[in-house]
Amino acid sequence: MEHLAESSRNNIFLVDATANPAPLGLLAFGMTTILLSLHNAGIMALGSPILAMAIFYGGLAQAIAGIMEWKKNNTFGFVTFGSFGFFWISFATILILPALGLSTAPGPVELAAFLSVWGLFALGLFVCTLRMHKVLQVTLLFVVLLVVALVAANLTGIKAVLTLGGILGLIAGLLAFYIGMGQVINEVYGRKVFPV
Repeated sequence: MEHLAESSRNNIFLVDATANPAPLGLLAFGMTTILLSLHNAGIMALGSPILAMAIFYGGLAQAIAGIMEWKKNNTFGFVTFGSFGFFWISFATILILPALGLSTAPGPVELAAFLSVWGLFALGLFVCTLRMHKVLQVTLLFVVLLVVALVAANLTGIKAVLTLGGILGLIAGLLAFYIGMGQVINEVYGRKVFPV
């Protein structure tokens, strides 16, 4: 069995040939946000399609994408996808636990507090995007505005503010979808078909 000399051990380079996990995370975030925003805009009910999407695609798939970003040494992707993945699982749990009789339903103030800490998180991510691609920057800006609208809707009870939140969420979700799908299409075609 051949052993590497001590002097040559530092000259070993690993090549990362794994797939880009960002499209999975972006699509999971975007598509789940679109579905929930259709509810917030008053277009569909908050039912099992949204909850299932929140748990498995927005939640689990995005958390997996975050772990894959960790492996790629991408702290921003790791924190963003990992955190938003668990946001979606937490959000679904907030709705499921009362339905199972395991806790009381949250009031508007509790929901506003929950959303506010996520708004602070999104604001921090937005600051990070000031050094990144402009489409990602605009996406995070709309996520921040979405959370602000949802917090205001919970605290005021004004339906028009919730509808505005739904519209902002649709824009944020569609932008995330655009970036994620654009990255996949660009990779498949081997050139920049979509500017992402």
